[in-house]
Amino acid sequence: MNYKNYILIYIVIINLFSYVLFYIDKKKAKKDKWRIKESTLHLSSFLGGSVGSIIAMILFHHKTKKLKFCIITFLALVFNIYIGYKLFLLLQ
Repeated sequence: MNYKNYILIYIVIINLFSYVLFYIDKKKAKKDKWRIKESTLHLSSFLGGSVGSIIAMILFHHKTKKLKFCIITFLALVFNIYIGYKLFLLLQ
């Protein structure tokens, strides 16, 4: 397996992980239980899981009314696109 396959596998896993974190946090919010820290949710987004985070936010209607949270998640998406572009150029 080459490095491009490892990168693709990482992107899939981190996005699934981010999606699951948002799912768990939404379920806990509904039950008024212990929650996942927003910083943890943001970290998973900035580590490459911004697409999974945004999909979960939309599907679960989770954190969508928190403007600051939405802006940071969007910035994570922009950051992920930038890093992906740089990786693409580097690995050609």
